Amino acid sequence: MLAGTKTRTVVAVLVVVALSPAPLWPQGQAFSSTAPLSRDQALQVFEQFKALSGRWRGESTKGWEGDSTYRVLARDSVVMSTSEFDDAGPGRGMVTMTHMDGDRLVLTHYCEARNQPRLVATALEDGGRTVVFTFLDGTNLPSRESGHMDKAVFHFEGPNQLRSRWTWYQKGEETWFEDIVYTRVREQPEP
Repeated sequence: MLAGTKTRTVVAVLVVVALSPAPLWPQGQAFSSTAPLSRDQALQVFEQFKALSGRWRGESTKGWEGDSTYRVLARDSVVMSTSEFDDAGPGRGMVTMTHMDGDRLVLTHYCEARNQPRLVATALEDGGRTVVFTFLDGTNLPSRESGHMDKAVFHFEGPNQLRSRWTWYQKGEETWFEDIVYTRVREQPEP
């Protein structure tokens, strides 16, 4: 009889947690000290991300090269970027999802560090060609001080070239960054 009660209690707790609108990790605590872009600016940048749809070749200042693919999914509500590195084995690579969240543009980076920081677009520069995303919250991060990608800057150089800079944050410091230059891969016409 006691075992059945424990099972029902565990199930009830799991249901309450699953249906709870409040996240268990302090996701509701925005760590970004900068306000997000206006809705109009966020939508403008989101359209730029949608225009990246296709295959890209990336070269990093950390020495790696690889392929990235941008896809617009879920009835135009999200842009998924997948990255695969030339020297990586199976199961390696990363995914970044960019989408509107109400009036703000957010990015979730599924990192090889096995965490998922969420960043929010907070600055627009260079006549709208450069957007800055700063850390909002994340999953699989025991604390803000745990190592994670903390900032991403995207510079839209034109329809066939993109630059990004990713910044790593750990123990209160931005400890390194890498710049990546992406060039669109031209699709070969089928014979």
